Amino acid sequence: MSTKATSIFSDPLVRAILRQVWEDSEPGPAGGHEEGGFILRDSGGNLRVERWPRGQQDSITVPAHRNCRISDQDIVATFHTHPNTGSDYLQEPSETDKRAVRNDPHMKGACYEGEFVISAQTIYRIEPTGQVSEIAQTKDYFAEE
Repeated sequence: MSTKATSIFSDPLVRAILRQVWEDSEPGPAGGHEEGGFILRDSGGNLRVERWPRGQQDSITVPAHRNCRISDQDIVATFHTHPNTGSDYLQEPSETDKRAVRNDPHMKGACYEGEFVISAQTIYRIEPTGQVSEIAQTKDYFAEE
């Protein structure tokens, strides 16, 4: 993982919000819904999170984000959850997830480090190229708070 992505992922504010997002998505065998959002950096270098509207069991709509920015802030990463652990659901990023990151013309900013996908066991990172890597075990990441 790049140094920038590691810095974003390790930020205490980001970690706390990702934990809350995971809990809000109601993980379990059925009945959960996807949650997601933008991780933004302001001109002072501070990170903040802007959450997206609640998703469905296995999908979420990404709000408009022209030129990899929200208002006057750069989008440095995005995230969403895969809360349903039943056999009908993928825990790892789907081909649709990978294409959405790779092919989004408005996610090509120099600061964009990719999308974090939080599942019950593993947190993945989809790089801007669409490549996927496992970056943490979910329980370990949230236990470090």
